[in-house]
Amino acid sequence: MKILIRNIKALLQVDQGKRQKVCGEQMSELPLLEDAFVFIDEGIIKGYGRMPDLHDSPYGKYTGHSDVHEIDAAGRMVMPSFCDSHTHMVYAGSREIEYIDKIRGLSYEEIAKRGGGILNSARRMQEAGEDELVDSALERLEEVRLLGTGAVEIKSGYGLTTASEIKMLRVIRKLKELTPLTIRATFLGAHAVPAEYKGRQGEYVDKVIEEMIPLVAGEGLADYIDVFCDRGFFTGEETDRILLAGIKHGLRPKIHANELDFSGGIQVGVKYNALSVDHLEFTGEEEIKALLESDTMPTLLPGAAFFLEMEYPPARRMIDSGLPVAMASDYNPGSSPSGNMQLVMSLGCIKMKMLPEEVINSVTLNGAYAMGVEDNLGSIAEGKKANLIITKPIPGYSFMPYAYGSNKVDIVITEGRIS
Repeated sequence: MKILIRNIKALLQVDQGKRQKVCGEQMSELPLLEDAFVFIDEGIIKGYGRMPDLHDSPYGKYTGHSDVHEIDAAGRMVMPSFCDSHTHMVYAGSREIEYIDKIRGLSYEEIAKRGGGILNSARRMQEAGEDELVDSALERLEEVRLLGTGAVEIKSGYGLTTASEIKMLRVIRKLKELTPLTIRATFLGAHAVPAEYKGRQGEYVDKVIEEMIPLVAGEGLADYIDVFCDRGFFTGEETDRILLAGIKHGLRPKIHANELDFSGGIQVGVKYNALSVDHLEFTGEEEIKALLESDTMPTLLPGAAFFLEMEYPPARRMIDSGLPVAMASDYNPGSSPSGNMQLVMSLGCIKMKMLPEEVINSVTLNGAYAMGVEDNLGSIAEGKKANLIITKPIPGYSFMPYAYGSNKVDIVITEGRIS
């Protein structure tokens, strides 16, 4: 299908140089074209420019053609779809009972020690069938797509047995076939220690390394490998061993790190050239220095900090130090039951003092980098996939994070398909 979007009030995140990411002061810059057009063919951005130049451009000849779908975007913004680089979107059942426990004063760690948290989801996962998991995940994916998300990373980690971890990853593979969204799969067998391995954590680490990783890699089920490196979960030394084993099987690291304490996870991630290190509520000068000397993307998950009432990551200090920052939803049933990236942008501004330009960069181009799809997504560039958002009529792009309680998305285009 050929699509011509005309009379765009502002075309955001235009990128002739095809940048991979933006860092530090660059994050406050948002390249845009006012009074613009975009031309799409076969799901790819073929060209864009200013409306006064459309007639003389190669795309002027397509105006008024019956085989071209024209969209009048007067008063509206067009921008790349969100790239949500950290989710746990495949799960069996919600955990609102734990939500009530939290309201009553129990901490995340206390709930986990009582058999709740990840272990609760693991029990349900082991009982669920693949078709059930596919159907429920498809509903969530469609929900976030209509809110503007065009790419999603999905982790395993609610299996905690070899069979259930493989089941989760097969479900993710099926989702790749059934949805137009771009999906990347991450193996997170080291998400928590199963109850039956209590007091024998080393044995479970051995199982992840010796049994799970070879099977996951052998079936080509995952793009990345992840570990929850934090207080009460996996140590820096255990994380080191697991990541090294994953790398030997062709899986690049992505890490949960420093959500609950200074765990050393950021440094381990940098050591192994992790694509991203995520959460980062506890980030100091040593961690910032390590990240500045790496190609690893710091990825912040303000939805989890909001839901768990934790300290937020020091986004302002990180950006002012010259780091890039991505943001993701952490969509999961226990600590962030929302995949709304518009809300994530609002939390970035309200709670972490990021500028509107910075949050847009963090959920588009930098989010694409954090899931390894920056060559195809995250900006408006010729040759990239046509995953776009057309907003409702809004006064400016700052309205996106400002109006946190409403959906500002009117139309989504996913690989050239209009919704």
